[in-house]
Amino acid sequence: MKPPELSIVLPIFNEAESIPNLLNELAPSLEATGKTFEIICIDDGSRDNSFEQLKKLHAQDNRLRVVRFRRNFGQTAAFAAGFDRAQGDIVITMDADLQNDPADIPSLLAKIDEGYDVVSGWRQERWREGFTAIITRKIPSAAANWLISRLTGVYLHDYGCALKAYRRDVVKSINLYGDLHRFLPAIASYYGVEVAEVPVSYRSRQFGKSNYGMGRIVRVILDLMTVSFLLNYSTRPIHIFGLLGLFSGTIGTIIGVYLTLTKLLYGAALADRPLLWLAVLLVIIGTQLVMMGLLGEMNVRTYHETQNKPIYTVREELE
Repeated sequence: MKPPELSIVLPIFNEAESIPNLLNELAPSLEATGKTFEIICIDDGSRDNSFEQLKKLHAQDNRLRVVRFRRNFGQTAAFAAGFDRAQGDIVITMDADLQNDPADIPSLLAKIDEGYDVVSGWRQERWREGFTAIITRKIPSAAANWLISRLTGVYLHDYGCALKAYRRDVVKSINLYGDLHRFLPAIASYYGVEVAEVPVSYRSRQFGKSNYGMGRIVRVILDLMTVSFLLNYSTRPIHIFGLLGLFSGTIGTIIGVYLTLTKLLYGAALADRPLLWLAVLLVIIGTQLVMMGLLGEMNVRTYHETQNKPIYTVREELE
């Protein structure tokens, strides 16, 4: 059979009440595009009857594919499973909690047709619930989006919006792990893709409760540090560890030279001076950091040579 043109990836965790309404909206919206499609639902270890709902709907529509995890592995793993199975030329991700509107999918596809590789949704009307939501959620989210954009170089207003469209070759070239799904546009930018953003609708959650909280902000910051390192230094770790090592070693050496001159010229006692121990410590730390950078370079070399992984990506080729 001819592969579908669109693949919709839906991570699902305890969304039994939302699933029927979502698929009742999603299928007509996709049919209206005139493109063939498949809907890949990843049941991420739900503890309610989400899988039973999916099983029932799968029996009614063979365009629905269902993957059931043995336990809850997280949203990143669900996206990875969906990307592995996606056959469409365009892969669209969205949440299953009805906050993303399927009617916005044509807007994403239109932007893809303009030549972009990744199109992200921007929920401009988010958090209309009142002052409390603005203080506890909107301001931290805006700060996080600004920080992510500055550190990754991919400027988006709403990294947290799950409604995104990708060309198939983009998601097939990305290996996901941890909680890196929210940084997909930034990770994809490593391969030189064109990223765009379009306004989309925002709808309040109808069932269940949000998992958004202060603990999630901490995880985002830690993941951001990982992504920033991977984007900038994953293939040249000596540039960050070596730079820090040289800085530390240089400061330690300058202090050591100063103490040596003080001893030689003025006969000052050094044994009881904390500055001496600081100089020694900085030199040792600097040496260790440089060695870490060299070991990192060896690991990168070993990785690329054993995996036979290219260090470049090709957009197109004329022969």
